[in-house]
Amino acid sequence: MSLRDALRIPAREITDEAVYRDRRRLVAGLVAAPALALSGCADAEPPPAPAAVRVDPARMRSGFTTAETRTTYQDITHYNNFYEFGTGKADPSKAARTLRTTPWTVAVGGECAKPGRIALDDLIRGPTPEERVYRLRCVEGWSMVIPWLGVPLASVLKRFEPTSKAKFVAFTTLADRKQMPGLGYPALDWPYREGLRMDEAMHPLTLLATGIYGKPLLQQNGAPLRLVVPWKYGFKSIKSIVRIDFVEKRPFTSWNDYASNEYGFFSNVNPAVDHPRWSQKTERRIAGTTTRLFADRIATRPFNGYGDQVASLYAGMDLRKWF
Repeated sequence: MSLRDALRIPAREITDEAVYRDRRRLVAGLVAAPALALSGCADAEPPPAPAAVRVDPARMRSGFTTAETRTTYQDITHYNNFYEFGTGKADPSKAARTLRTTPWTVAVGGECAKPGRIALDDLIRGPTPEERVYRLRCVEGWSMVIPWLGVPLASVLKRFEPTSKAKFVAFTTLADRKQMPGLGYPALDWPYREGLRMDEAMHPLTLLATGIYGKPLLQQNGAPLRLVVPWKYGFKSIKSIVRIDFVEKRPFTSWNDYASNEYGFFSNVNPAVDHPRWSQKTERRIAGTTTRLFADRIATRPFNGYGDQVASLYAGMDLRKWF
């Protein structure tokens, strides 16, 4: 299945965007996340991952969508953080047009039995593309509701047969000064890098996205392939991925290295732990507009509202480590 085929949804299954944003699905609501304990030293190394706790499949599937108003395609594609194309929110939608997204290959290596460089079409071959309507919460205090199209990350990673030494998964973004003018500024240590613990990477909510609103990702949104981890702050969802590595030790991640006191490795959404320079208790939702005007502030939920699906991954951890 080619990337084009993976993104092709039968016309009968595509809802007009205006209708799409206004409809309300009768789905099981997310229940409140458990209370979050705050104790211990925030700088200590995290304990080993707790034993997996089985989450009821129906409860897990309830996290795949939300009845909240979708952010418009216009706003999703014109209000972006992608520093490789500038630090302003409108910069990527203009500057990212220089990014060539085809052909595209991804190198997979590290602690796995079947490493190699693979074309994107082959990387996502197999699993049926799924629509996932997820909340996206930026660490800056704004949020969106985005209908992604993609494949579960776990279904892709399993094909490379990670070994027992693979405790984390590291991701790397393309870094090409000819295509990415923002690399000329030392905003971060390029290339942009991110990482997940293995159980986070294999979690059913974690998605490799190839589209939005049934359309292929635009460059400013991380084309042609980006990560989506909906219970973490948005900077964890790395864009324009060119490398995936299975590693034994916690990998380097760009924002955590840049300012570890402000951006933690885990970076799970936690309204009880403020960023050192602003509160995380509330957020401004970009939704239902065509002018990118923020709605009134709304309360931020633990794990971005996905605690029912993911809180068990962090049982016993000091939740201040998120920052």
